[in-house]
Amino acid sequence: MSYLPIKQLLKASSGVDSSRMDSPVGTTVTVKGWVRTKRESKNAVFIALNDGSTIQNIQAVAEAGQLPEDTLKLITTGSCLAITGQIVESQGSGQAIEVKITDVVIYGTADPEKYPLQPKRHSLEFLREIAHLRPRTNTFSAILRIRHALAFAIHKYFNDNGFFYLNTPIITASDAEGAGEMFRVTTLDAIKPPLTEDGKVDYNQDFFGRETNLTVSGQLEGELGAMALGKIYTFGPTFRAENSNTTRHLAEFWMIEPEMAFYELKDNMNLAEDFVKTVIRYALQHCADDLAFLDNRLKEEEKTKKKEEQSELGLLEKLQFVINNEFVRLTYTEAVDILMNSKPAKKGQFQFEVKWGIDLQSEHERYLVEKHFKKPVILTNYPRAIKAFYMKQDVEPATNARGEVFGPTVRAMDVLFPGIGEIIGGSQREEDLDKLVARMQEVGIDPEAIWWYLDTRRFGTAPHAGFGLGFERLVLFVTGMGNIRDVIPFPRAPKTAEF
Repeated sequence: MSYLPIKQLLKASSGVDSSRMDSPVGTTVTVKGWVRTKRESKNAVFIALNDGSTIQNIQAVAEAGQLPEDTLKLITTGSCLAITGQIVESQGSGQAIEVKITDVVIYGTADPEKYPLQPKRHSLEFLREIAHLRPRTNTFSAILRIRHALAFAIHKYFNDNGFFYLNTPIITASDAEGAGEMFRVTTLDAIKPPLTEDGKVDYNQDFFGRETNLTVSGQLEGELGAMALGKIYTFGPTFRAENSNTTRHLAEFWMIEPEMAFYELKDNMNLAEDFVKTVIRYALQHCADDLAFLDNRLKEEEKTKKKEEQSELGLLEKLQFVINNEFVRLTYTEAVDILMNSKPAKKGQFQFEVKWGIDLQSEHERYLVEKHFKKPVILTNYPRAIKAFYMKQDVEPATNARGEVFGPTVRAMDVLFPGIGEIIGGSQREEDLDKLVARMQEVGIDPEAIWWYLDTRRFGTAPHAGFGLGFERLVLFVTGMGNIRDVIPFPRAPKTAEF
């Protein structure tokens, strides 16, 4: 008897009518999976089985005395079974069909005294300690299925829109962000590395003949691809050795970074809005059961919070909020004016002061999205001093509605979402060689170190733009989870690399 995934079986039985010619009722099937619960009554034994294909369990039923006692004892929460039986209409509520057991094969048992996932609510903190088992829970199986759907939707979107998938290097000698928080890659002896005459580590003797690190971004190499293929995207792991234990940071995370030749800032904004709406819409269409479960989970969690801390939008409402609204577009300077004139600013309710030149904090970004505009927001033209060296410089300095003139700006853009703040960051890239070199020298980057990057400005330069989306940030938003460590299978963070 071939194995039938539970999702496929339940889909075939949706709105089941045993009189239909295509009804599965009466057929014999084999289902395989892990026991979620086992319940015994005077007349029957009920086993809830889940194989990970769906958040729904299939109920299997055996008459009392049908299964040997030795077999029954081995069927506990967490054990793995193959159950063969006839599909019958369910006598209970909540499911149209169930399997009337004729045979059980036990693949693996789970000692109930030691198996940590019992049929009760576990804290997310506890589940992080058993990350190897947490995908068996409803919450994490739902998250991982949604994560898969979003990844598929991302590749589909770019393929359908004429982009080429470019695999940029994980090991690199450049620091795209200029932050210096990178993991070193070396084969040199950790205790007695070779030294130069002046006592420094001699990286000429290292594997690559120079100092190398794990990448923080594929952007620089992505730009090279765009200057030949027109439109490319990267989707791969990136690393940052930032000693941060916040709910928004990981040391290892995945980034989506499209780069487009002949795109300017407006084109970049249009693409970002269409892209993120499309992939969220895909999740809503293909992960309805999982999102409904997480929506209910979030509603229960909100009830435990103080009223002033509760979210105004449920998870599904928040996702619909994004795909059903046009994104508001305004400059950083305009946003600062709005924030400075807001009630929270005048009453001193913002934790961080608002003034032109600061890097806006999440509280500021969320105010713009959730309170002022009540729509997703794209902010543009940020102060040059707080942005990366590769962003195209604006010709004129920023000026507000009162005619006040501020410092130089760049054609940057950040996409802001409810509940999370910035989710996408990007810019038009500086294609002018002289301006780019001057800016690199200004921030202390040696132009010779990335001569190959500058060659694209020497040989056939062109306007181009791109953006970056942290994949885990997207999954965090779509699932409604509160900690980024809960949307990646095995999180990497300071002092966290157990699995």
